[in-house]
This record gives sequence, C-alpha cells and structure tokens, in this order.
Amino acid sequence: MTHEYIVRETGEVVQERLFGNRTLRALYSTELENTAWLCRAASSRRMTDLLGYLNYDNLLSSRFLGMRGFLRDSGIDPGEFVEPPESLDTLRKIFGRKIKYWECRPLPGAEQAVTCPADSRMTLGEITDLSFLPVKNKFFDCAELLGGSRSGWTDHFEGGCYAMFRLTPEKYHYSHVPVSGIVEDFYAVEGRYHSCNPNAVVQLLNPYSKNRRVVTILSTDTEGGSDVGLVAMVEVVALMVGRIEQCYSEFKYDNPRPVQKGMRLLIGAPKAVFLPGSSTIILLFQKGRIQFSDDLVRNQRRRDVRSRYSTSIGQVLVETDVMARSPLATSAKRSLS
Repeated sequence: MTHEYIVRETGEVVQERLFGNRTLRALYSTELENTAWLCRAASSRRMTDLLGYLNYDNLLSSRFLGMRGFLRDSGIDPGEFVEPPESLDTLRKIFGRKIKYWECRPLPGAEQAVTCPADSRMTLGEITDLSFLPVKNKFFDCAELLGGSRSGWTDHFEGGCYAMFRLTPEKYHYSHVPVSGIVEDFYAVEGRYHSCNPNAVVQLLNPYSKNRRVVTILSTDTEGGSDVGLVAMVEVVALMVGRIEQCYSEFKYDNPRPVQKGMRLLIGAPKAVFLPGSSTIILLFQKGRIQFSDDLVRNQRRRDVRSRYSTSIGQVLVETDVMARSPLATSAKRSLS
C-alpha cells in the first residue's frame, strides 16, 4: 500500500520507498502476529544480528547493490560526509556516517527552545490522545514506554504531548540533543527488535513500547536550559538495529563520552548513533510547556496525502520529513512572557 509524507523544506508530497517491504510484510503478516513463537523469532536479537550482517556488513551485498547507485537512489549527499566517500564501503558504514552538521544542519535562533533530534519522518500529538484505542494499540503506551511503574517518571508527563521521529534506513543515524538541560535519569529498558516500517507498525500492538529502548530524562528549567520543564527522550531500536551507542560530543564529534546522570547536555549536540538500519526516537513533554511549530501541526492534518497510518487507524496522521537540529517547538512559558 502507498505511503506518502511531506518534505518540510519544499512542501512536496513524496511516496516513500519502503526498504525491504516484501520481507517485512511477510515477517509482520496476520499469520505471524497470531503465531507467538514465530513472532518471537522474527524480533529476536539473533535474527536482528543475522539480518544486520547480511544487509549491512557483507561486502558482497554492498557490491551487489552498488554503493554509488544506492547513494544516488537514496538521495544521500556525499558532500555532507566528514570522511571521504570512498572509505564508506559497506552499508553499515554509510548508515553510521558522520556529517558536517555544523554546516548542513544549522541550529535555529535562540528563541527556538526545542529542535528535532534526527533526520527523520515525524508525527506529534497529545499524550491524552493515546487513550483512544486505535492510536494506543498501534503506537505506544506512555507508562510502558518509560519502563512501567519502576521508572517513576510516568506521572510527570500526564496530560502532556509527544513527538515521534522515524529514521528510515538511508537517513543519517546520529541523534542530537533536542534541548539544553541536565540529565536527571538515564536507563535502558529491555525488549524485542521489531521493525519500525509503517507496514509492520500497523500490524503490531504498541511496537515502540515492546522494543529495547534507552530513556534519557532531561531537566531544562536550569541556568542555560531550554525552559520547557522535563523532557523524556526515548531512543528505540528496531529490526537490524543491534544497539544504540551513546557518544555525546559538545564540539563536532570530538571527545565522545557516554551519557550519565548529572551531565549537562547542549541543544543540537550529537548524543548517540543507531547501529544501523531504521529506528525511532520519541520525545515526551510536560503539559503546557511547549508549542509545536505551526507547519508541523498543519502538515499532520492534511487529507490529500496517502498515509499508511491514516488508513489503518481511521484518523488523519501524516508524517513530515524533517532534518536534525531544525525547529520543533518553542517554550510556552517564554511565549506568554
């Protein structure tokens, strides 16, 4: 089925080429969903490592695909690369590439309190909307997403809002810090390795709550912070994404270090890299603390775009293709002052 999205910079409506779509439709068919052992096998660490090797590490597969053809067809610009393009001789190296983000992903003005954490296709909404069964059963449950009652953070985001960022395989796979603030908590939640492809998502129940994920809680009401309260950044692995490597750098990619409680993170700085494939980042915000950018809100409600999500959940839900470090939201507190 056709899945379209809107390119933010141009307003163009584009049909997505779903990577490995036939395989994923087989893996996430109704038959699989109703066969527990087959579902466990498809979303296991062993399966994701095997598929990751065959698709991303194997030099034979890289030669078969043709790296130049892949770069051209995927719209990847080698001019953005930090390393020489010829040194990226496997798909894993392409997906883990570093770019000159300080030139090609400039930060917006100081009034922008929150920026997009990745090159991705995004949707947004109110957490209270998740009480409606069609959405809740297709995307995530807030409490489960954060790790359940043992995390202790769920109540802080009651009545708040969320933004969900889907990284497709050809994207630059570093995540960037969306706000400035102090790390109040940082922990991993164990889980499976389900695909984040739209055709897989609409076949599953709460896939983002079921996958392995890393949760970072940032406090931004601090000196030099973004002044948007607490922000939860949930980085979710997916099929063929074996791990998330935390590698925060304040300047370019220099001196990377793991994220820890008590660290001060700066908006726009590289935070982690997904290795490799498609994956998802979900941001949670407290009630009344932010205002999403108007163009993102308008795009999501467009009825002239054929979205796989809209067809499946019975509500209009259209993705916008965004760049890392581009505007996402302003502080509601600052807007009122």
